[in-house]
Amino acid sequence: MNKLIFLDTETTGNDVAKDRLCQVCYKYEDYYRVGFFKPPVPISVKAMSITHITNKMVQDKEPFADSTMRAELQQLLDEGILVAHNAPFDTAILQAEGMRVPRYICTFRVARSLDDEAVIPEYNLQYLRYYLDLDIEDANAHDAEGDVKVLAALFDRLFAKLKATGLSEEEAIAKMIEISTTPILFKKFQFGKHNGEMIADVAKTDKGYLQWLLGQKMAEGVIDEDWVHTLQTYLK
Repeated sequence: MNKLIFLDTETTGNDVAKDRLCQVCYKYEDYYRVGFFKPPVPISVKAMSITHITNKMVQDKEPFADSTMRAELQQLLDEGILVAHNAPFDTAILQAEGMRVPRYICTFRVARSLDDEAVIPEYNLQYLRYYLDLDIEDANAHDAEGDVKVLAALFDRLFAKLKATGLSEEEAIAKMIEISTTPILFKKFQFGKHNGEMIADVAKTDKGYLQWLLGQKMAEGVIDEDWVHTLQTYLK
């Protein structure tokens, strides 16, 4: 079985070009490691309102770059596979700290991909926790350790669904990596004024909406590759 490192970061904001991490939690096998770190930029008020991590809480902490946790985590990532929800964001944050992430599984994208009929309204971690009725204890939202507990449970559910199709454990992991690194082509809108409509139909009747939405997606801090790929495809 591959070495899986379940990870979540809490950050100073959502702009990977300037924001940095202030809390990291990872789970490897049955071991949890949690750390708070002093970021090189201040934590934004918006981020504090979500994570409840303040600048005062981390002002006396060591920088992540100088920590033993960073060295230990890098060794695990070099040998294993990162598992994260919206992994491109966590990967970008780690890379901003000078780290390497050779392989990763994004449970956000895997959940999207396995929802063939597009019946799940949202794919954020806490929504999936309750939508899928994942049984988890002591998992506070927007706390890195709590999110990792939910992440691990979500991974197990998605992993089991793939194995139920006849894949071996190694094949299921490989499929998850493939899904995580390949943009998804959506067929139906699940939000906005065209909620429930087929995107191919909207491309014929309201092409301007697709162009506007593409601009919005391109302007986000971490670009949603699935939607960018989908919109660019239907706009051709």
